[in-house]
Amino acid sequence: MSGNRRRVLIPSPDVVEIVTEERAELLPGEALVSFRLAGVCGSDTHAMHGHHPQMTLPYYPGHEVVGIVEEVAEGVDASLLGARVTPEPTLPCGQCKTCRRGNENVCENLEFFGCGFREGGMADTFTVRADRLHVVPEGFTDEQAILIEPLATPVHATRLAGDLTGRAVLIQGCGTIGLLMLAAARHAGARRIVMSDVLASKRAFAEQLGADATVDALAEDFPGAVLEALGETADVVFDCVSIPSTVEAGLAVLAKAGKLVTVGIPTRPVTIPLAQVQDAQQSILGAATYVAEDYRISAEIIGSGAVDTNVMVSASYPFERAAEAFAQAATGEQVKVVITA
Repeated sequence: MSGNRRRVLIPSPDVVEIVTEERAELLPGEALVSFRLAGVCGSDTHAMHGHHPQMTLPYYPGHEVVGIVEEVAEGVDASLLGARVTPEPTLPCGQCKTCRRGNENVCENLEFFGCGFREGGMADTFTVRADRLHVVPEGFTDEQAILIEPLATPVHATRLAGDLTGRAVLIQGCGTIGLLMLAAARHAGARRIVMSDVLASKRAFAEQLGADATVDALAEDFPGAVLEALGETADVVFDCVSIPSTVEAGLAVLAKAGKLVTVGIPTRPVTIPLAQVQDAQQSILGAATYVAEDYRISAEIIGSGAVDTNVMVSASYPFERAAEAFAQAATGEQVKVVITA
């Protein structure tokens, strides 16, 4: 398939352009996918502002994407043709020590579709490794399908945290990932879930989606408010903000032998009270993206109806208004902004 395509490009900080380029050559092992829907992720807006620690400009965005397989390279399963798919955007080498241990999401040679890779999903058509494509479950709307990738990150975090059955959980941050973290933690069996945020509007979303209680992150006695809302210390804290103040506050309410899981992307160094962590036998874990099993569980949660797309997908823009979509996502007032074909 030849011809031109439109692509979203972030060429420099705070600039979002639509450029016209030649369609990508289909390489061995790849599929050509036509665009239907893409989500604007927090990592996209961080990168747009030049604040993402792993992404440099210019880059072609779009790792939360749904599309239709139009063509496959020779040797790729032809049954994919016409399928509605969402990519698992991590592109591991499969050969390094980390991949051989099953931790492909932190591959030593990792490339990431839509995050600094030569291809991104915000394009009329794009190419991607066929082995990274997940067929969207029958009956899913595009809006449900677009949430499989972002929900897989909280699912991965819950699996790293261990058995949550009957546990008391604090989730810091009521943005997209925090709200999806609520669904993942509930699915994993958490007994009581308290969420925090600086914005009352975001806390309202959390309450609407089933948080047991919410706490103002700027409360004068934040630890005391969380402990009161939980009725005990937190067995697990999922930090979906990951700034110095949230790490400090999370550790202040964490139980002895508890776990603090860093889910949000830190944009600056954080100081850890190591004496407390050692003496209380607490664990601080990093949670990075997902693996295929997390995608499976994510789709299962969404298919159960546990994620309300009417709340989660809060704004939609056509492709030609991609710059507006990024600007709206960057305000922090929306839950999930999507771009449509």
